[in-house]
Amino acid sequence: MIVIPAIDIYNDQIVRLKKGDFNQITYYDKTPLEQVKLYKSFGFNRIHIVDLAGSKDGKINIADTLNSIKRETGSMIEFGGGIRNIESVNQLIDLGVDKIIIGSLSIKNKPEFEKIISAHGSNKFIIATDVMNNMVAVSGWMETTATPLEEHIKYCLSLGVDTYLCTDISKDGMLSGLNFSLYENTMAEFPSINIIASGGVKDINDIKETAKRNLYGVVIGKAIYENKINLKELSEIGK
Repeated sequence: MIVIPAIDIYNDQIVRLKKGDFNQITYYDKTPLEQVKLYKSFGFNRIHIVDLAGSKDGKINIADTLNSIKRETGSMIEFGGGIRNIESVNQLIDLGVDKIIIGSLSIKNKPEFEKIISAHGSNKFIIATDVMNNMVAVSGWMETTATPLEEHIKYCLSLGVDTYLCTDISKDGMLSGLNFSLYENTMAEFPSINIIASGGVKDINDIKETAKRNLYGVVIGKAIYENKINLKELSEIGK
């Protein structure tokens, strides 16, 4: 199982939101580059980076930050936030981003999404399946669609995309534990896909339970920043 530390960026600072709510935002002291270097020192080479402003305004706001992280650390970057067209994808690839997370685009503009997959292949992409009551949410979680999770996975699988970042919005940033039933049910229906769990990790036991369930990976954010998880102990489970 891959353990992927998260860095959410807003106003060039590391932040965490509760349930995706910008009115419930916490800022942290380290710069994104400093935090990546800290993760690197514990052996974590894959970093989950989200441009929160981009999730709202549909453009990439942290190109300089991504460039400096890639140049100075060489870390593998999976990036999400603000990807609305193939031009944004091309920009991210030029910046050295390794995996691109697509959410809203795959629901709201399927022709553009399909053009991107056709141009760059399916292996470059992770689908953000952010859910509220089993319905997919988009636009930085501000809009819940009428698309069930299962229906959307079937569509993306038909294009060859096999990796899904699955987040229960009601748990994100709450330190209340992962929604294991969500992942178990999804894996039972789609045994061939790779699921990256996200949203609500509270302690190291959550990570151990995730590993037992043979998930592909897990993203951890607030539990690290609030010192609920020790990075050395975390690194011994997966990197």
